Amino acid sequence: MTFLYDFATVLLATIRDILPIAALITCFQLFLLRQPIPHLRRLIIGGVYVVIGLAMFLIGLEKALFPIGKIMAAQLSDPVFLAGENTVIRTGWTAYGWVYLFAALIGFSTTIAEPSLLAVALKVKEVSGGVISPWGLRITVALGVAVGIALGAFRIITGTPLYLYILAGYVIVIVQTFVAPKKIIALAYDSGGVTTSTVTVPLVAALGLGLSEAVPGRNPTLDGFGLIAFASLFPIITVMGYAQLTNWVSTRRIKEHLQGENK
Repeated sequence: MTFLYDFATVLLATIRDILPIAALITCFQLFLLRQPIPHLRRLIIGGVYVVIGLAMFLIGLEKALFPIGKIMAAQLSDPVFLAGENTVIRTGWTAYGWVYLFAALIGFSTTIAEPSLLAVALKVKEVSGGVISPWGLRITVALGVAVGIALGAFRIITGTPLYLYILAGYVIVIVQTFVAPKKIIALAYDSGGVTTSTVTVPLVAALGLGLSEAVPGRNPTLDGFGLIAFASLFPIITVMGYAQLTNWVSTRRIKEHLQGENK
């Protein structure tokens, strides 16, 4: 009964949030464009599915994903686990190797499963005529998120200021923007945005909050947030870096081929 009550509460809140969007679209269609709503029955059924799906997703976040992230962060940073078979409990950032590995893996896996990234990857393949592989793009972005989340976990454990990492990262992005192939720049920036969506954000946010609560001397309000910024920043770097690497390899092959013909 408690679950049904929670679900009903979330469902009503979701309907309340969706109604302004539906009212706006309906008003524009009927009063500004003065056109009937096409496929009205299909749209109503689809809207009901969307509302129910969003409500189920939100209740799933609250009941499963957020607790899992916090529990894993607490267990991996437990002094007993960090000590292992040693009698002396280790301290310092070097003792949290499993946390960095878990952060990297959770960043990689959630990004691979991100629906928004999949949609962008499929469109990129369609527009580029198959030159850019969807899996290549997804893996490159996922590697960027993995590095970013691991570095973000390191920041939480060491307590260093967030702005130092963000400033350094965007300096790298600015430099890459001037030297990377122009065709990939817009895609790289979009790739940083699509990583912060339905699958990645809940688990990463829960990881940051759980880790900041478990590590001694950390404040969840000050240190628990910021991982999402890493998840947005580092894919830009990896996508442009991948484009620079492939461009350099192709240029070198062309030069070697020309040199071979001249001989």
